[in-house]
Amino acid sequence: MEKYFDINEEGYSIRCRFFCYDRGARTFDNVVLVTHGFGSSKETAGTASFGEHLVSKYKDYAALAFDWPCHGMDARKKLSVSECLTYLTIVCNYAKKELGAKNLFIYSTSFGAYLTLRCLIEVGNPFKKIALRCPGIHMYEAMRNHLTDEDYARLEKGKEISVGYARKMKMDKSFLEDLKAFDVTKHEYFDFADDILIIHGTKDEMIPIEGPRKFAEDNVIEFIPVEGANHPFRDPNHMALAIHKIIEFFHGDLGE
Repeated sequence: MEKYFDINEEGYSIRCRFFCYDRGARTFDNVVLVTHGFGSSKETAGTASFGEHLVSKYKDYAALAFDWPCHGMDARKKLSVSECLTYLTIVCNYAKKELGAKNLFIYSTSFGAYLTLRCLIEVGNPFKKIALRCPGIHMYEAMRNHLTDEDYARLEKGKEISVGYARKMKMDKSFLEDLKAFDVTKHEYFDFADDILIIHGTKDEMIPIEGPRKFAEDNVIEFIPVEGANHPFRDPNHMALAIHKIIEFFHGDLGE
């Protein structure tokens, strides 16, 4: 079953997409949060494929995807890291309190993976296991490279710019400065390493594989390169492989 709902907390309305096997169930022992990358949304085919595969194979699991601020159907207009982390915290609390999750997992991509790694350091770790696909380890550099020289000049003058793909959002210099101030590679993740899996495409041009590979090696995190995969894992075979690896990683020691 798939359904949509909003989480209305702390003055925010977080747009959610939910997958479960039993339409009548109200609580779930295992809930996987699914977070998307910059400029994307909860509506990707990859999100649907992951949610459907997860709940069809393991009926005591549910998947909860949501839109980051300023993405998808979210009502906010100006992007900030602090609001993204607030959204993640609210959704975690909802999964535990309202869905009854005993075990909370997260599958995060790109910018979403950067936010997940930042959450572990700045907020704490509510997750049993964490899967990161094409994580934005060097998020500031990736975002800076995404901007034109004209956009960057406007930011330097204290002006806002519009960024994004299908949907545009506002960004100012403080957002970039926030990304630059939190460099993932300057933090240690040894305490979380056993419960993290990183999957990355060898043909990722947006976030080259070398950065995440080195991060994984430095923190003794399991790293799976997918030969020929690009940043969005557009090839269905690449996406299917990633989904299979992630679902089995999550299920792991919980047993059949």
